[in-house]
Amino acid sequence: MSKLRFRVVETAFKKKAVEVPVPAERPSEYFGKYVFNKEKMFKYLPSKVYNTLIDAIDNGAPLDRTIADEVASGMKKWATEMGVTHYTHWFSPLTEGTAEKHDAFVEHDGKGGMMEEFSGKLLVQQEPDASSFPNGGIRNTFEARGYSAWDPSSPAFIIDDTLCIPTVFIAYTGEALDYKAPLLKALRAVDKAATAVCHYFNPDVKKVVAFLGWEQEYFLIDEGLYAARPDLLLTGRTLMGHDSAKNQQLEDHYFGAIPTRVAAFMKDLEIESLKLGIPVKTRHNEVAPNQFELAPIYEECNLANDHNLLIMSVMRKVSRRHGFRVLLHEKPFKGVNGSGKHNNWSLGTDTGILLMGPGKTPEENLRFVTFVVNTLMAVYKHNGLLKAAISSATNAHRLGANEAPPAIISSFLGKQLTQVLGHIESSTIDDLISLSGKQGMKLDIPQIPELLIDNTDRNRTSPFAFTGNRFEFRAVGSQANCASAMIALNAALADQLTTFKKDVDALIEKGEPKISAILDVVRGYIKICKPIHFDGNGYSEEWKIEAAKRGLDCETSVPVIFDNYLKPESIAMFEATGVLSKKELHARNEVKWETYTKKIQIEARVLGDLAMNHIIPVATRYQTNLIDNVYKMQSLFPVDKATELSSKNLELIEEISVRTAFIKEHVDSMIEARKVANKIECEREKAIAYHDNIAPALEEIRYHIDKLELIVDNQMWTLPKYRELLFIR
Repeated sequence: MSKLRFRVVETAFKKKAVEVPVPAERPSEYFGKYVFNKEKMFKYLPSKVYNTLIDAIDNGAPLDRTIADEVASGMKKWATEMGVTHYTHWFSPLTEGTAEKHDAFVEHDGKGGMMEEFSGKLLVQQEPDASSFPNGGIRNTFEARGYSAWDPSSPAFIIDDTLCIPTVFIAYTGEALDYKAPLLKALRAVDKAATAVCHYFNPDVKKVVAFLGWEQEYFLIDEGLYAARPDLLLTGRTLMGHDSAKNQQLEDHYFGAIPTRVAAFMKDLEIESLKLGIPVKTRHNEVAPNQFELAPIYEECNLANDHNLLIMSVMRKVSRRHGFRVLLHEKPFKGVNGSGKHNNWSLGTDTGILLMGPGKTPEENLRFVTFVVNTLMAVYKHNGLLKAAISSATNAHRLGANEAPPAIISSFLGKQLTQVLGHIESSTIDDLISLSGKQGMKLDIPQIPELLIDNTDRNRTSPFAFTGNRFEFRAVGSQANCASAMIALNAALADQLTTFKKDVDALIEKGEPKISAILDVVRGYIKICKPIHFDGNGYSEEWKIEAAKRGLDCETSVPVIFDNYLKPESIAMFEATGVLSKKELHARNEVKWETYTKKIQIEARVLGDLAMNHIIPVATRYQTNLIDNVYKMQSLFPVDKATELSSKNLELIEEISVRTAFIKEHVDSMIEARKVANKIECEREKAIAYHDNIAPALEEIRYHIDKLELIVDNQMWTLPKYRELLFIR
């Protein structure tokens, strides 16, 4: 095995950048080449069908299923002209990826032959086996039916020879078994609630759209080195490995020159992404060695989420062409930065107004403050839920370490916005509002400069930071489905805006002027949600103590954090907004607990295997060499001299014995702990047992393995080391 390590290291050093063929057209010309977008719809659909479909996409109008056959016909015509032979419903079950089943465009022609066929029925609905996907007990093997249903708001696209149709995935009994269905409901809920609030300021607003711009961080590792690390192969992270003498301490990788092989990969990935309609814009080195980032222009939230799921799949495929493997795990390497997926989120109206952006007039700024404060209220009331939405067995390794935000949800606002909210809170309504002759009502809200977008500092320890015209949800993990965070955030805000409108309307009904009523309610909210506002160092121990005093959720056990989904206030919020039912929430938590258990279980099994079959044999072999050396020294030198010369080797021999004994003993104990935990029937209690009893053992065993790596002969060590994994590119 040590020969394999050196062979793959040598091969990796010799690899050159792959030449990437560049399309003759400009990016703007081949953008969306493989997408059935509005341009293709206009070309391939009858005008009446096109108008009906566009109305459904842009305005959320109910889609008449009678047009499905004509849409399917036009879609198939375009796809077959592009060389497509198969189609699939493409959906996101409660796993970390997407699902698809490919069917050919063929049916019997009734004459013993075949004909190409793709009907509206096949476009609109299919029936995957729901019991084979995570479902939390909603479906069983003997009642397995589920449905995938077309989402026309996310355009179909082509991958290789297959037409992919984005769909929702629901059970036969109607419950959502995916991320897209509740995301669409949450977006509809926030649209309705935000539009109603916008009417205080502009009655012409008919629709509010949630926007999402994600920033995808990732590591690239040479595929040979990757294959020689079973832990990376099976768990996505290194379960052992001592720090490289040089890692990220010189801060020379961030924004540095992109390595040649990596640049070729990025170029290839961008071309593929643009053809799929993903508006990728930014690429750069990240902080850790061999860590990188890409980011697109922001899009409507549902489409942006689909594009992120798609690009993660494309990244895996393209990386293979360049001799890499892409790592999307939140913490593949201990001691250096982990990878996140910052979700830049905002709301905008169909009239072109960004609701999280400051305006030029006092009334526009009141609208801005209204939406910012309601967002803070939603985050404050549901801070535990938002933490649960981004929590996982993998993201737990990242949060609170090496520039990642802590596992306590708070919001950074910056100096200027803090001053504005403080002024509103400390002023009376009479101070804030005055009559000014022909100008009518004047608001005494400090002028918020247009440059506020650039006037907020960056707090890298804040999980939910205001960044000028949007909020940046920085705690989302790199391999997560953005929908998890977006469902919770948009649903919580929809519920909060509904409450806000009721509070304001109640004051108006009592005779209070509209502006006065809005300010009155906003002032009250500013005082209530103050505990969520924190601009300081989120890594400090003082903040953990202070956060607990403020009543924020400070729980660190991931299985217990998931309980936030089942709190009465969470269930009430999700049901009031129509996003998820109590039954669906319970089922999803069962999936979360089970997934957590399986992740830790797999890591424990892999670590035990590597410890017993790689580490201990190599360490004892090296120890045998040392023992042989000690005996030979005794035959060459007098006893006193031999003892003196062999003293350090004897120390190493003893240390190896102590550490290998510890590893063996704790691997055995970990196996027994798993056996006990596996007998627990309750998924929640089983997950807690894995968190409390098995996960800590992984770190204890790792500590001693990493110490052995420092003393065992490098020529004998079988697994590629951090210096090789992180610096060969």
